[in-house]
Amino acid sequence: MNVNTGTETFDVIVVGLGGLGSATAWRLAAAGQRVLGLEQFEFGHDRGASHDTSRILRHSYHRPDYVRLTKDAYEDWAHLEQEAGRQFVTRTGGIDLCPPDSSLPLDDYWRSLSAEGISYELLDADEVRGRWSQIAVPDGTTALYQERTSIVPAARSTAAMQQLAVAAGARLRDNAPVTGIRHGANGVEVVTEQARYSAGKVVLCTDAWANTLLRPLGWDIPLTTLEEQVTYFEPADPSRFAPEVFPIWIWLDDPCFYGFPTYGEATVKAGQDCGGPEVGPDRRSGVTDPALLDRLSRFMGERFPQSGRAIRSKRCLYTLTPDRDFVLGPVPGAERVLVGLGAAHAFKFAPTLGRMLSALVQDASLATTEPYTTFRLDRPALTDRDHPVNWMT
Repeated sequence: MNVNTGTETFDVIVVGLGGLGSATAWRLAAAGQRVLGLEQFEFGHDRGASHDTSRILRHSYHRPDYVRLTKDAYEDWAHLEQEAGRQFVTRTGGIDLCPPDSSLPLDDYWRSLSAEGISYELLDADEVRGRWSQIAVPDGTTALYQERTSIVPAARSTAAMQQLAVAAGARLRDNAPVTGIRHGANGVEVVTEQARYSAGKVVLCTDAWANTLLRPLGWDIPLTTLEEQVTYFEPADPSRFAPEVFPIWIWLDDPCFYGFPTYGEATVKAGQDCGGPEVGPDRRSGVTDPALLDRLSRFMGERFPQSGRAIRSKRCLYTLTPDRDFVLGPVPGAERVLVGLGAAHAFKFAPTLGRMLSALVQDASLATTEPYTTFRLDRPALTDRDHPVNWMT
């Protein structure tokens, strides 16, 4: 294919327009930057991690720094709602369920919430059963309930952030895979199959495809990509799983499961965290995995016996760092290129991370401040190949 030799120039080019990239393009354009956004597939595609319906927005995290970041997340989702003129946050409350002898005890969660002044309730098994008879927990189970836990819509809010970006002056192009990036002292050249572009800064929000563009710059983040599966179940009485009466839940054990009340239809959605097979971004099945479906269905039948039969499953990609912390910052030695990567738990933070990346593009000195330093590319978890793997969130 012929490449257009005429080079268009922008202040910033954002590569990858899932939730995080779309948020970044929006916030940069709203700040007056000349922005080009490039997406390798069609807008709204299902090959990554920003498609389908529901995602969890919650305060409950295992570390105080993440709890602090969730405070910003709630504010940034409210800002998105205000700017878009639409509601995206549906409050349901959320319960973290910890069975006896769990490998993921609740202590880190409630201590982190306490450290940040977030209210919560600790419940025993009888209290869980008394409040939600839909949940069958074994004796000895402990639980943490947090009232602000909510659902946010993945595909719908990503599209809204793209619309806001365009309204603010950004140019967004789909079906425009980037084939090369050249970093220079005065700017960055970005090459696609159709054209060449130049910009002062480039932000890579390419998730599972990150290393394809980072390796020529001398970086290779140790990423593990899993093909996960969520399944929708059809309860006989959907009203018992409505958001007004049934919470988002997380089963804190190994394996770890999670699920939602009904949302937009008379089904409940559930999945296993980090349970899928390892794949490559362009080497995946895209079809229902019977073993994953059987494992989840048996769990749902035991712990949520009224959830009904499985009616469909969907696949998505989890792109994990060894410590499951985000990647958020400039590429050392190629500082005009920045990376935003969500480590398979970032959609709740998408408006926040987009705002943070936008701020970092405009003020490089922020890279030496918290929380950016926690998520830098040259931290030990990403440079020490023997660093232990911990995917707990």
